[in-house]
Amino acid sequence: MKGPPRTQGAPLRGSSKFGGVGVICMAYGSPAGDDGIEDYFTHIRGGRRPSPESLAELKSRYRAIGGSPLTSITQAQAAAIGDRLGLPVFVGMKHASPFIADGAAEASSAGLGRLIGLPLAPHFADMSLGGYQRSLEQAWHGELTFVRGFHDHPAFIRAVQRLVAESLEESWPERLFFTAHSLPARIVAEGDGYQDRLLESCRLIEAGMKLPDWEFAFQSASTTGEPWLGPDLLTAIELSGARDVLVCPIGFVADHLEILYDLDVEGQAFARARDIKLRRTASFNTRPEFIEAMTHVVSDAIDRRA
Repeated sequence: MKGPPRTQGAPLRGSSKFGGVGVICMAYGSPAGDDGIEDYFTHIRGGRRPSPESLAELKSRYRAIGGSPLTSITQAQAAAIGDRLGLPVFVGMKHASPFIADGAAEASSAGLGRLIGLPLAPHFADMSLGGYQRSLEQAWHGELTFVRGFHDHPAFIRAVQRLVAESLEESWPERLFFTAHSLPARIVAEGDGYQDRLLESCRLIEAGMKLPDWEFAFQSASTTGEPWLGPDLLTAIELSGARDVLVCPIGFVADHLEILYDLDVEGQAFARARDIKLRRTASFNTRPEFIEAMTHVVSDAIDRRA
């Protein structure tokens, strides 16, 4: 398979100076085709098989987008980050092959003594990125520096500002919505600062550029029988009364089900039914400004000890 385009600029960190150091890029994972959806869904559910109805619903969503590109995008992001850093970079997924343990084993086989764990998600929550950390700590027995998000890193903020600016150059919406994946509301009582980190990102973005009136909303909540964080994006759009809306899914860095279906299919259907113009900012995927931001995040992690 042809690799991603090389990002511009010389490597920030040479392997000769940082010998024995590698990076593992981690993401949520996606099923390997239609036949892999049930095993993927079962893994997410901790080994419990989904009901036939739930499985059929998830399969219909993946079919509507032609399958998720998340694994291939993550591999391309990792390759671009490695190319830019001049370091070996591996890939591990939370719920699909290659699993985090697989990436850690590959790094160990390469003879590395220190690993930088980089979840490709900006906002730490123990329920989400904390799971990545625990999986990696179980699988890796050398020195480990785990990046607990990068929601306030200046390079990440600049990269998001560029995405938003590109959309605003096309047209100025009535309302801008920043979004991220919802989580069960009990995390608030548990003292998790997920919401605070999300809002901090939004305010840092606003501090460096002129924005339309904006608000924050959650998306992609699951039906688990317990309350999830809100407000939900579609409800918030309707309540706002805005007829021209731009969505910036600040909690995501790649195209996957939550972007390609939840926003581009379900969100657009919702908007059309109400005569609302709905746009979203582009996904980072392997855009140079995102790869550049991640090299700075990793470089900072290399400079501190575990």
